Amino acid sequence: VRTGVEAYRRRFGRDPKAIWLPECAYRAAVIEEESGNSVRRPGLESFLASQGIRVFFSETHTVDGGRPVGKAAGEAIGPYGSVTRRYAVDLTTAEQNEPGTTYRPYWVGDAPGEVAVLGRNNRTGQQVWSGTYGYPGDEWYREFHRKDGVSGMQYWRVGGPEIDLGDKPHYEPKIAAERTRVHAEHYAGLVEELLTTHARETGQSGVIASNYDTELFGHWWFEGVDWLKGVLRRLARSDAVELTTASAIIETHPPVQVMILPESSWGSGGGHFTWLNVDTQWMWPQIHAAELRMESLVAASPNASGDTATVLNQAARELLLLQSSDWPFLVTTGQAKEYASQRFIEHLERFNQLANMAGRGAELTEEDHALLAGLMERDNPFPAIDYRVFAERQGSAAEMSITTS
Repeated sequence: VRTGVEAYRRRFGRDPKAIWLPECAYRAAVIEEESGNSVRRPGLESFLASQGIRVFFSETHTVDGGRPVGKAAGEAIGPYGSVTRRYAVDLTTAEQNEPGTTYRPYWVGDAPGEVAVLGRNNRTGQQVWSGTYGYPGDEWYREFHRKDGVSGMQYWRVGGPEIDLGDKPHYEPKIAAERTRVHAEHYAGLVEELLTTHARETGQSGVIASNYDTELFGHWWFEGVDWLKGVLRRLARSDAVELTTASAIIETHPPVQVMILPESSWGSGGGHFTWLNVDTQWMWPQIHAAELRMESLVAASPNASGDTATVLNQAARELLLLQSSDWPFLVTTGQAKEYASQRFIEHLERFNQLANMAGRGAELTEEDHALLAGLMERDNPFPAIDYRVFAERQGSAAEMSITTS
């Protein structure tokens, strides 16, 4: 979270107030046994509060209660929809003391008055995500899965759900553009209808949070970027609704209730099955071992400088890449199982190489410098990362003091 906040600040010149946590996931505070002692792990909201984050998003059933719906139930285009076709996934019912609504924000458990949650609206979400009736499945849109064997270009359109890939009709851009306009108008009208109905039935204004993976627009759904542009322009002209941001909602319409959220995500079954199952369970002990090793490295060198700091910062990058949810996701969906497994192993090996280098406590050799330079060129996200964000803080969301220039 700290690294993400720093990355945002560096690019936008201001502090972020809202965050979309990976996979719309959430974990509440929990008490666990560790070495014979009870340790209370703070809820994720405590870590967000420590970084000045005021609001985050969750999956629909996390707030509404009940069984997972929409994307979390496997009703989605793209790889998320493939999980329930490959595995028998339990649709766990969310244990809510008092189910809420996605039309309003709530203060969250460990940080009432500090951090709020907005649930993802399922109706607007499924109008896009649904593999059955979502816009991307329209017969006039470009077919994602068929590519020309020579050029790699995609010259075909969806055509319909029952048409074999080899029989797809040719793509007609002008008709696709018109369908994009129609769907943008329809979506804007849907938003207006939902919010108007909510206000009429409850006497209160509401908010709709619609979350979509960025890769959906332009990748899985080629026309999605133009659709999004059309939706925003249409809603900007609306007299019934107003475009806003999550942080602005919390300021102008602060929550009046506190909600205890269940552990959840927008993955299949509404839990963590997509990333932790029989095919991915081998990854997690290695991730946790690397995390503990990084904590030990920070404890051994809390104020490193020079080459040692450079090595530890690169180790922190490799650990973040190792922790990416992409690798178990790609294994589970079967999209790129071998590639994802190899990437995971590579980042683990690179992390351990750097950890060994830092742990020696000696000057770097010429070979060390060459290895470090190669890794820094190859794996270079988060240029301002500070390895000390991985300091051990079991049972606390507080972090050690970090001074940056």
